[in-house]
Amino acid sequence: MKYSELAELYRRLEKTTLKTLKTKFVAEFLKKTPDDLLDIIPYLILGKVFPDWDERELGVGEKLLIKSVSMATGVSEREIEDSVRDTGDLGESVALALKKKKQKSFFSQPLTIKRVYNTFVKIAEASGEGSQDRKMKYLANLFMDAQPEEGKYIARTVLGTMRTGVAEGILRDAIAEAFKVKPELVERAYMLTSDFGYVAKTAKLEGNGGLSKVNVHIGKPIRPMLAQNAANIKEALLEMGGEAAFEIKYDGARVQVHKDGDNVVVYSRRLENVTRAIPEIVEAIRASFKPEKVIAEGELVAVGEGGRPRPFQFVLRRFRRKYNIEEMIEKIPLELNLFDILYVDGEALIDTPFTERREKLEESVEESEKIKLAVQLVTKNADEAQAFYERALELGHEGVMAKRLDSAYEPGNRGKKWLKVKPTMENLDLVIIGAEWGEGRRAHLLGSYLVAAFDPHSGEFVPVGKVGSGFTDEDLAEFTKMLKPYIVKQEGKFVEIEPRFVIEVTYQEIQKSPKYKSGFALRFPRYVALREDKSPEEADTIERVAELYKLQERFKAKK
Repeated sequence: MKYSELAELYRRLEKTTLKTLKTKFVAEFLKKTPDDLLDIIPYLILGKVFPDWDERELGVGEKLLIKSVSMATGVSEREIEDSVRDTGDLGESVALALKKKKQKSFFSQPLTIKRVYNTFVKIAEASGEGSQDRKMKYLANLFMDAQPEEGKYIARTVLGTMRTGVAEGILRDAIAEAFKVKPELVERAYMLTSDFGYVAKTAKLEGNGGLSKVNVHIGKPIRPMLAQNAANIKEALLEMGGEAAFEIKYDGARVQVHKDGDNVVVYSRRLENVTRAIPEIVEAIRASFKPEKVIAEGELVAVGEGGRPRPFQFVLRRFRRKYNIEEMIEKIPLELNLFDILYVDGEALIDTPFTERREKLEESVEESEKIKLAVQLVTKNADEAQAFYERALELGHEGVMAKRLDSAYEPGNRGKKWLKVKPTMENLDLVIIGAEWGEGRRAHLLGSYLVAAFDPHSGEFVPVGKVGSGFTDEDLAEFTKMLKPYIVKQEGKFVEIEPRFVIEVTYQEIQKSPKYKSGFALRFPRYVALREDKSPEEADTIERVAELYKLQERFKAKK
């Protein structure tokens, strides 16, 4: 299958904003995709090479990409860099450079999808001395044979800036449409395996029957079950049917542990493989888990003086560290607080009631200095639960989780079987969907950000305000660099940004507002932190904003 066909799909997707048309285009492409490419095509359509949980990374930045284009075309690096300043898009500048190609290859052959993908794999697996030069040559060989439009999308894939507007929901619906299977079965299979390639192939070859049999696999992370919020302990108990398991809600980073004998892999909340960053926790997992094969979930917490928790950003600093890890182990010690177990020695437990999963977790784990079980209280008594909640806050934790005793584990679902209880006017985790260029000395920086809550019903991100305070100059420089590749369009000083990044925002109050589609606006919002551990779909929902507004109004009425 020629790569030009995939480039044409990208072009068509880029030209429309209609989700129905995008779904139709992707479905038509999947229908004609050969079986041997179905493993990889879904990710290429998303603008990725590998699933998020795959450790492999291309490790190619703009400079290396420009060098490889220059090598392939004879156009100078300076000329390509000048072009990027004009176009604002390295992909477009690559296409322009390919049109000016000064050297022709006598052995040029049309690019195939398989060749492009295999080259990406070679780039990702290149390591050691001279690896950067090898990566550059691999890419240059692709660009030598690429047509301008193909080169544009190869560059965007390499940099992770595809801009076609295809998210997981569109891909899910397209797989269902292409192979005439139920969307809910596609969703279920994906939530269990986090592998769209596997799901697409199963849908085509085995239909609804095959999808319904898809189960948990060690090495393929399960989408985490999510929680809704409760206003207070009494409301949580009532929602749980009068009795619940209350657990400390740790201020850390949620992780999923996959153990197969001595082989241990740890995935972050966003399903990224963070195993290498936490070797002491991996070693402790090997020692603490009794079964050979396990999938379990827990919260990694950074431990400060006196055993008190440090903010979750300290854990993220551990995740980001690739070198001098031993030094970071000393600076930021971690402990893992386990709260669920989903698979043990060949048996999937996701449909097992929560109380039985907790018993299985207790049987499977020998606690140690680094590995602990989440502190839990099972009670019908609201006063007991309230005291437990207040003690959790005193210890420096976020609050508590209330869990329904008979609840199954529902991957990816944000239901009311798990509820969070935290102090009422808590911060919100919101998605950046737009920004404005600054003025004066900040004219080259994106200076204020339009933030949105997630609407799970429509799948849209609806704005709730603009955040312009709380940022240092260093923050703005970092955010501008981070967001520029995801600018979708610009009107005057305002830029629309692909929803990818979540930030934590504090505010004075929530107001009703006809200005925003959400119906709400934050008064005096202020930036707190970048939530690298959360995907956009895990941001606070518009329902949560509405709940907080009601709580706020009730509180005002009591004053």
